[in-house]
Amino acid sequence: MLNQIWPIFILVSFSYAIFSGNLEQLNASIFKSTSDAIRLSIELLGTICLWNGIMQVANKTSIIHKLTNLLNPIIKVLFPEIKKNKQIQQEISMNMIANILGLGNAATPLGLKAMKSMQKENSKKEVLSNSMLMFIVLNTASIQIIPTTVIAIRNSLGSSNPTAIVFPVWIATICAAITRSSRCHVFNKI
Repeated sequence: MLNQIWPIFILVSFSYAIFSGNLEQLNASIFKSTSDAIRLSIELLGTICLWNGIMQVANKTSIIHKLTNLLNPIIKVLFPEIKKNKQIQQEISMNMIANILGLGNAATPLGLKAMKSMQKENSKKEVLSNSMLMFIVLNTASIQIIPTTVIAIRNSLGSSNPTAIVFPVWIATICAAITRSSRCHVFNKI
């Protein structure tokens, strides 16, 4: 669907620029936008590298084991099907920690790894297990204590207070997690 919508937007924009005599402004905005996108990507790359490195170091130390133990009561309640599988619990906890720190880019590969491990344990390969559904719900809600990526974007765009987003993010992610979790439980009973 998007591969049809975007070309239409582009064609309409170019047509409007030609007929309204704003072709030079369109051309200038294209070059400005591309340079802004590259600058933003480079600035975010540093943040992503830093937090991915921290997650890798944490994975090699006992910190992840301690955090997994801290999250175990929550994981056992949310994922009752995998109570005995410590590896999956650790993968889920690493993903949850990355999401809590606002590291969506670091959480994605960790989440994919956890989903692959859960799929191996899934007896019905063509249907998602309840644990897999709950994991998707939690990742979609992405409860964050420190929305690192959003703060980095706001900082790179010159925000006077880039951390002002923290409290609204807490409210939004908690509401999303509660809403999605309740819907997940309703659909599982149907």
